[in-house]
Amino acid sequence: MEGIACVLAGAWGSGNGTTSYSENIGAIGITKVGSRRVVQVGGIIMILLGCLGKFGALFVTIPKPVVGGMFLVMFGMITAVGLSNLQYVDMRSSRNIFILGVSLFFGLCFPSWMSANQDKINTGSEIFDQILAVLLSTSMFVGGVVGFVLDVTIPGTVEERGIHKMRKHDVDVDCSKRDPTYDLPFIQPFLDKISFLRHLPFCPTYTPLQCNCRKNNLKEENTETQTDGIDNVICEKL
Repeated sequence: MEGIACVLAGAWGSGNGTTSYSENIGAIGITKVGSRRVVQVGGIIMILLGCLGKFGALFVTIPKPVVGGMFLVMFGMITAVGLSNLQYVDMRSSRNIFILGVSLFFGLCFPSWMSANQDKINTGSEIFDQILAVLLSTSMFVGGVVGFVLDVTIPGTVEERGIHKMRKHDVDVDCSKRDPTYDLPFIQPFLDKISFLRHLPFCPTYTPLQCNCRKNNLKEENTETQTDGIDNVICEKL
């Protein structure tokens, strides 16, 4: 998706790449700080480091073992955050253990082999060969595809795959509070008044379908409660 976004950015002539940094996941997981102000201050510091060589020279003096230790913690947190997505999956199942183990190991070993044997790919198109070489040399792509194929092809129950718990968690989400992280400055109050924007997933006012269903269920429950109360009052008077 990041590659598609960069292609669209180049096609539209916006002059910038669209990407995300997985290192930020580790940084937020360790520091528990996800404020936008911190990102803004960090951006200012990065600009100063790029414009003033003395600031860059200061960070170059950091010993490599210190940087290596920081990378170990950071990428360890990234790996742990990725595995935490399996919290709804039944890891006592041999099916799930097989899928997780094969996808992880295949994602680690096959890209290493492909990096050393890129000349083995020969489809007749040099461009297509390069695309395949890049994709098959990416651990995340190989492991993700293998895990996806195995999860779809190997039979498993809804509870075993964690789909039941995940759907239940989505329904239990509190939809009365909206995260203001992605609100647009100055014009957000006007966007809140436009009802059809709530159905567009890329808008800050987007309301998921399960939230609408939950609101309707709450309305029905309140209506039934009010009706029951009226019936009880009538019965008491009678």
